[in-house]
Amino acid sequence: MTPTQIPTETPTQTARQTTSPAADRVPRGVEADKPLAMAPPPSASSAPARPRRGYVDWLRGLAVVIMIEAHTVDSWTALSSRTIDPYWYSQLIAGMSAPLFLFLAGVSVSMAAGSRMRRGASLREASQMMQRRGGQIFLLALLFRIQSFVVSPGSSLYGILKVDILNVMGPAIAAAALVWGLARRRAWQVLLLAGMASAIALITPLVRSADWLAPLPDVFEAYLRPQAGRTTFSFFPWTGFVFAGAALGVLLDASRSEADDGRLNWWFAGAGLAIAGGALAASYLPTPYRESYFWTSSPCFFFIRVGLIVGSVAAAYAWAQRPTAARFSPLQQFGRTSLFVYWIHVELVYGFISTPLHKNLTLPQWGIAFALFTALMFWASMWKTNRANNWKTRAPEKDGGVATPLTPAPSA
Repeated sequence: MTPTQIPTETPTQTARQTTSPAADRVPRGVEADKPLAMAPPPSASSAPARPRRGYVDWLRGLAVVIMIEAHTVDSWTALSSRTIDPYWYSQLIAGMSAPLFLFLAGVSVSMAAGSRMRRGASLREASQMMQRRGGQIFLLALLFRIQSFVVSPGSSLYGILKVDILNVMGPAIAAAALVWGLARRRAWQVLLLAGMASAIALITPLVRSADWLAPLPDVFEAYLRPQAGRTTFSFFPWTGFVFAGAALGVLLDASRSEADDGRLNWWFAGAGLAIAGGALAASYLPTPYRESYFWTSSPCFFFIRVGLIVGSVAAAYAWAQRPTAARFSPLQQFGRTSLFVYWIHVELVYGFISTPLHKNLTLPQWGIAFALFTALMFWASMWKTNRANNWKTRAPEKDGGVATPLTPAPSA
């Protein structure tokens, strides 16, 4: 890999073989075989609330910062600065933002559904709740595209139908919730969700090269595989990250003590390294696919990123054990307002309001602009939190505190 090989959705890289990681073992202390139906009825004594897992918020906040980096460097950096090594490395880092967001949305599916069951909901009710939440995210995706059309002069009507990350995240959340609700035992939930993630990754090269998809209307084909000008993300392979996250979320939700969390994250560290290392080694073997491009459709690249993310969960947990962890964390703040920051920053970065910056900055100038813009987004995040807290003091809680799919679920 050389600094000139910038990861894009353009198939220019050498095809490599794909494999899936070995089936995950259920860590000790996670009660994998305990039926979900046997969860005790909700009460202060039988279902004590655990503190919110701040390290999951922290990791999502890191994804927010990487997202801002990815979008600002893409929109504001001059073309002449895009041929040097630092720009390539910035793109490599930027490529982890979307997988992190989708993976952590999957984590929230299992944790929020499990939390709802501990409050007395049935397996079916908890699953349906998260399916509805996925539908709400999809509707927000359509609303976001309409907003972009209205506030951006010169936008085309086709832009309303463009497939972006929320268009993929919403259906994936609903589908992961449906699969989660198919099994009562955690071990089966993990296997089903991890199996779906693996299947999506392994099918992706076939979908990308399938001739039979060509007759589909472009608006539908764009959800399945990239279409120029119509797709930023597609179901294959991006929904796989949500299923992978939901599998990990089942294990996190089953952990009911700090000691369990510690043991579990040691497993995550080892499993993440094994998955990423195995996938990287397998990428050098001959590919069984007619077309498979490492940076875009290779299942190996998918599993490398999954492994790195699983390992990053353990790293975030380890960071949360430092003596100063109880202090206010800007990254946790970003993580708890991720949807809000996403919603407002995209138009500011790509819209007409920042037109003078578009493709006009050198990398050092971009670095200064990136820092200032990130500070602005942090101020907006704090403003939103303060407004929400003020509203909550005047209005009764309506949903029992269950988190949205874009924020970590309560660990009660």
